[in-house]
Amino acid sequence: MAAKPKLPDLEQAAIDEAAALEARFGHLEAEAIVEIAIKRFRDKGGIATVSSFGADSAVLLHMLAKADNTLPVLFLDTGQHFGETLEYRDQLAADLGLENLVIVDPDAGMLAAHDPDDLLHKMDTDLCCEIRKVEPMARAVEPYAAWFTGRKRHQASTRADMPVFEAVGPRIRINPLARWTTRDQADYMRAHDLRENPLVAYGYLSIGCFPCTEPVKPGEDARSGRWAGQAKTECGIHLPGLDNALTSAA
Repeated sequence: MAAKPKLPDLEQAAIDEAAALEARFGHLEAEAIVEIAIKRFRDKGGIATVSSFGADSAVLLHMLAKADNTLPVLFLDTGQHFGETLEYRDQLAADLGLENLVIVDPDAGMLAAHDPDDLLHKMDTDLCCEIRKVEPMARAVEPYAAWFTGRKRHQASTRADMPVFEAVGPRIRINPLARWTTRDQADYMRAHDLRENPLVAYGYLSIGCFPCTEPVKPGEDARSGRWAGQAKTECGIHLPGLDNALTSAA
């Protein structure tokens, strides 16, 4: 019997696979990337998508619904979402016929230990995001070999060089819309008459938890309203912290 691969071997295999997929398919249109990825990973460890049901979520969810409306759609319910986002989640899922919406909550024990009064975001935003997003995210994607995100290169300087296919620990993260612009987004939304998160009309162009999200000021990038006034630009679910969490879980 062959020895079970060691974790570093699995991580290297993911790096090699992501690089090969990027070279072969990274230049294709988003819809083709979605279809290829679903076909490749559906029976090879499984595949899901993560969605915040935020300002830009409808496009990728529409593509995924057309390809396979039973694909697991993982939503991190941080307990700090805008009410409008939760309503939009349910409305858009119904519009698109999404049949497998999976709600993932923070660990109750971690909340009780570190944020019993829901005030941690005022004292330690990184720990708050770790508890409410990073740990639940690692738990949500752990059963799958790959998952989709709707991230785009234009959204922030930290995403400028983002590939379509990338390794996260022993898994593959897929960003089919990486090359898309705001105009691409708007054109697709209009062409398919997709429902928009109502907060967009009030200037919220990147929507996270309500205590840490503000409307975007004219001329600023779409994510400038997240953790405004702080050096923080990412919650952590797309950073090495998730890689470490997934490695520990594996």
